[in-house]
Amino acid sequence: MELVCPAGNLPSLKAAVDNGADAVYTGFRDDTNARHFAGLNFTAGKLADGIRYAKGKGKRVFIAMNTYPRPDGIARFEEAVDQAAALGVDALICADIGVLDYAARRQPKLNLHLSVQGSATNYEALRYYHEHFGIRRAVLPRVLSMAQIEHVIEQSPVEIEVFGFGSLCVMVEGRCILSSYATGRSPNTYGACSPASHVEWIETDTGLDTRLGGVLIQRHAKGENVGYPTLCKGTYRTDGRTYHAIEDPVSLNAMALLPQLAAAGVAAVKIEGRQRSPVYVKQVTRVWREALDAFARDPEHFAPQAEWTAELAKVSEGAQTTLGPYHRPWQ
Repeated sequence: MELVCPAGNLPSLKAAVDNGADAVYTGFRDDTNARHFAGLNFTAGKLADGIRYAKGKGKRVFIAMNTYPRPDGIARFEEAVDQAAALGVDALICADIGVLDYAARRQPKLNLHLSVQGSATNYEALRYYHEHFGIRRAVLPRVLSMAQIEHVIEQSPVEIEVFGFGSLCVMVEGRCILSSYATGRSPNTYGACSPASHVEWIETDTGLDTRLGGVLIQRHAKGENVGYPTLCKGTYRTDGRTYHAIEDPVSLNAMALLPQLAAAGVAAVKIEGRQRSPVYVKQVTRVWREALDAFARDPEHFAPQAEWTAELAKVSEGAQTTLGPYHRPWQ
């Protein structure tokens, strides 16, 4: 299985390549990708540098162009498709059917992957994207159980990539409305959940309050670690209790399922985190490279090592991990 790792900037790209990624995925520095944060992503010049570095070491580079253009923005997406092709990227990861159609017609030699933002959860949808746009791989949304993934792969006309590690979201990818409700900026079009322009950290006598679009979503005591705020993982007072009423802060870690993923025919394991630091990318890539190599050497006796689990817990949300929807024996 291919190890696909995030790169929000050139140092992260180099960290992924140097620590065992088979491929890295990046984005342009605009709203054509779903990690549209200030200081993240690549200009064309920096991306050219990154592609040279990665390909010089035999690695592949994918570009995420996985938001949905508004009517006044489609020309910008078309220009980005052409620019990605000119730079020689190995694949374009898209969600919008208009963008996919343009790429398939104008850049027929460019490999197309269906983004997780496309929300395709069945093989009939994958067949449609394959027949109409020639996609060669699809990234499945993080809402399917292992049994459902196996069923999709049995009938899928294209390779399947799944998430192995990183942040989870209570929403189905490509359909999030929470952030836009509070800020007026949709992650599906603007490209950022909890845009920085709407985040406030307010010091109080007892600590720090975090607000998004004016909505109080977290209250921290003095000295408490403070992460980047998202509405779904805030704490709220409900029925007399204050707790994570929508979703607990926890990261997906599917390492224990490597034997099942391989048996199902998964082509690639993806690490989430283009918004995370180069240190995160280095640490997670190295651990997953060791795990995949260990599995390849002795698949029948594979089990996650304690030190791998401990290292991943250090960079997990809430310092805890879960198998998430993958482990739903009833589904």
